[in-house]
Amino acid sequence: MTIRFVVGTVIALAWAGLGPHMGVAAHAQTPSEDEALHTAEGVVTALYELVTVEAGSTPDWDKVRSLFLDQAVIVLRTSRSATTVFSVDGFVNDFVTFIERANVKETGFTEKILRTTPTVFGDMAHVWVLYEASVPGSPRPPQQGVDSFSLIKRGGRWWIAAVTNEIPTPTRPVPPPLQE
Repeated sequence: MTIRFVVGTVIALAWAGLGPHMGVAAHAQTPSEDEALHTAEGVVTALYELVTVEAGSTPDWDKVRSLFLDQAVIVLRTSRSATTVFSVDGFVNDFVTFIERANVKETGFTEKILRTTPTVFGDMAHVWVLYEASVPGSPRPPQQGVDSFSLIKRGGRWWIAAVTNEIPTPTRPVPPPLQE
């Protein structure tokens, strides 16, 4: 997920750390939202749809939070040489700051999925995403990026456990699973 037009790659996730003793997000879902939660790819797609907003609106942050485990880890590339680790609330707060600084409420923001590569094994899943982020009307061209999602299935639905991202460059191209 980009916040400052930054994008993602894989985080190593200790699945044992997400055992039955760990809680899940305490957000209720409506029946229409439940449809997206039945597949790992559906949850990931729902996240991109929620953070893509038209001018004059902002994301529904409660719905965004409802896609994540309470203990989810989000690692964003915040510069060419640094990453920042966020909790779900930290991610939301950082995204709100981005919206304010980039004037997104007036222009809108788009994060469009170009390609996904999901892998599911039992109650765990990994979804690679190649996407393009843009702020309409910005002089900056759309930015492609790669996000890596780790998800678990619990309570009959999928939850995002971790997200990391990376910026493709000429020396670090889009990984093979997402290339055309």
